[in-house]
Amino acid sequence: MFGLIGHSTSFKDARRKAMELGFDHIAEGDLDVWCTAPPQLVEHVNVVSAIGKKIEGAYIDSCFVPEMLSRFKTARRKVLNAMELAQKKGINITALGGFTSIIFENFNLLQNKQVRNTTLNWERFTTGNTHTAWVICRQLEKNAPLVGIDPKKSKVAVVGATGDIGSAVCRWLSNRTGVAEILLVARQQQPLIDLQKELQGGRILSLEEALPEADIVVWVASMPKNLEIDSSKLPNPCLMIDGGYPKNLDERFSGNGLHVLKGGIVEFFEDIGWNMMQLAEMERPQREMFACFAEAMILEFEGCHTNFSWGRNNITLEKMDFIGQASLRHGFSAVGLNSNPPTAIV
Repeated sequence: MFGLIGHSTSFKDARRKAMELGFDHIAEGDLDVWCTAPPQLVEHVNVVSAIGKKIEGAYIDSCFVPEMLSRFKTARRKVLNAMELAQKKGINITALGGFTSIIFENFNLLQNKQVRNTTLNWERFTTGNTHTAWVICRQLEKNAPLVGIDPKKSKVAVVGATGDIGSAVCRWLSNRTGVAEILLVARQQQPLIDLQKELQGGRILSLEEALPEADIVVWVASMPKNLEIDSSKLPNPCLMIDGGYPKNLDERFSGNGLHVLKGGIVEFFEDIGWNMMQLAEMERPQREMFACFAEAMILEFEGCHTNFSWGRNNITLEKMDFIGQASLRHGFSAVGLNSNPPTAIV
């Protein structure tokens, strides 16, 4: 069985969803009530892959909402409690979705293996970052030509280059796609220098320096709230892939020749009888999902019950090859531009 741990996009949305599910006592509470609410297994689902493999899965709502991010102890407890529930339910491989994987990594929850009477088995969990990185790279390679950009002749800015997903994207672009130049953007200088040495290339720039040069921008970091960019100074055409969470680039950037794509989103080859992706406000919630969630499904299809994506900067090209080939084999495809309805890129 595969598991997905997620959460609502806002407190308001969480309360509405809780009311729909019949959790009135939680829905009517304020944020303090929600901070004490336990995780809930809200849905079971059966899925058949494109090659006929059958698996069963479950969605666990962590009862976390983004408004809790400033409450360190609450955020940590929410993620660990959801992981404990997944393990107690006997789930073989569970993906941490949305902010749960960010909390796990940034708050170093590896130091908290014991949750009450349960010793968490890390082999049962994955961040899903390997599949997310592969999907973003595939979206870049397939969609750039659609807007008149040749990836092999382009400058690609990776914003958040030193993170787990960002560094994997940089490795792939450097070794597989073969772009003209990678512009490395991140907050801390030394990790950027280390990544540049690993890649044996790439140019370290600030965000303000990189954007006017970049034909393609891959965002895998949160956008500064006070960021103001004159879209007229960006190259035309310019492809922006919004690989962060929440996905809000299209609210900040617009202009002639500027194309914003929701990064790290995949579409299954047929409808799935679930409700869980409505929480994430997918355009086609019966088929679309975050690539990190799909990683758990792919690993279950493959019978690969291991923490496939785990720790920072451990994503290899070989792992990206494996998960990418398995993704295609079982019926997943990367969502592309002009998606109304979404266009899947195989």
